[in-house]
Amino acid sequence: MSQSELKVLHVVPALFGERGVFGGAERYVAELARNMAEVTPTKLLSFGAKKETFMEGSLEVQVLRRHFNVRGQSGNPMSLEVFTALRDYNVIHCHQQHILSTSLVAGISRLKGKTVVVSDLGGGGWDISGYLSTDRWFHAHLHISQYSKEAFGHSTNPCAHVIYGGIDVHRFSPPDGPCEGDRVVYVGRLLPHKGIDYLISALPEGLKLDVIGRPYHPEYFSRLQRLAAGKAVSFHTEASDQDIQNAYRRALCVVLPSVYTDCYGQHDRVPELLGQTLLEGMACGRPGICTQVASLPEIVTDGNDGFVVPPNDPLTLRSRLLWLAGNPSAAAEMGRQARSTVVRRFTWPLVVQKCLSIYRDQSARSRHATS
Repeated sequence: MSQSELKVLHVVPALFGERGVFGGAERYVAELARNMAEVTPTKLLSFGAKKETFMEGSLEVQVLRRHFNVRGQSGNPMSLEVFTALRDYNVIHCHQQHILSTSLVAGISRLKGKTVVVSDLGGGGWDISGYLSTDRWFHAHLHISQYSKEAFGHSTNPCAHVIYGGIDVHRFSPPDGPCEGDRVVYVGRLLPHKGIDYLISALPEGLKLDVIGRPYHPEYFSRLQRLAAGKAVSFHTEASDQDIQNAYRRALCVVLPSVYTDCYGQHDRVPELLGQTLLEGMACGRPGICTQVASLPEIVTDGNDGFVVPPNDPLTLRSRLLWLAGNPSAAAEMGRQARSTVVRRFTWPLVVQKCLSIYRDQSARSRHATS
């Protein structure tokens, strides 16, 4: 199958933004579909309170009216119109394996001879896959990190591939002039497994911290505010995309301090599947600091483009922040290396080409198997 023959439908439970959810998974799918639409016919299909269709550049977005949520689960929407929406597409890329609509879409699409792939971006709900494995219902599993591939049990699966994620390196770019910032930046949801409390505890005197993100856990947000009392910590819960870009550009570094076990003793086996905001800050020429958790060490090379520190360890994190503040020339070089890492390994055109190559390969294999 040539690239011109590919007609790709991305299926995701919710759109990113005001129409859906402000989440990393939803944003990932939106960016992938938008960039793919630049090179091959692509539609993004989702579910919502009302039916609508609109264009975002070259990308057609279709929202089906949600008829019900399976067992009342908000992340498990269902519309009976989903099957007719598949009709004009020969590649179906689902973005949540363990929900009922994905299993039904995969089953119907396979019967119709379409190529079906899936990326598991976390979450899930009641589904057929709770009773039997649906792994073989998909021609390929496209993971966004090596850690994701291992965490979901696909280490030895020949149909599992790592495509990573991308950054718009033109939008997320370094400032025009030199920047020796005194601000540490965290961007992401304000949830316990993100380890923001350890970052606040680590903040040295003389440095400022911008915590940017929406508070989804009121008790934890109150805890963060108490920890921040008397420190140079600012919370920004309604920041725009431009505000976030500006914060990255004036930062000393960007930090993603995620943990497996949070301050409440709760354990999260998969706290991160990639680390999108870490990549955004690095694309802006800022060193990245992350914890030795899940996928994050796949992004940062310790001592080269940032630092990798143990989770739940504010003392080590503080020492790295102090080192960056005290060594501006070395920190600037780390920032240049961080930008280079993103440009070389984590751009959307690169991710799109990986996906298209897998689509074509799996389509060819499927045709050969049925001939």
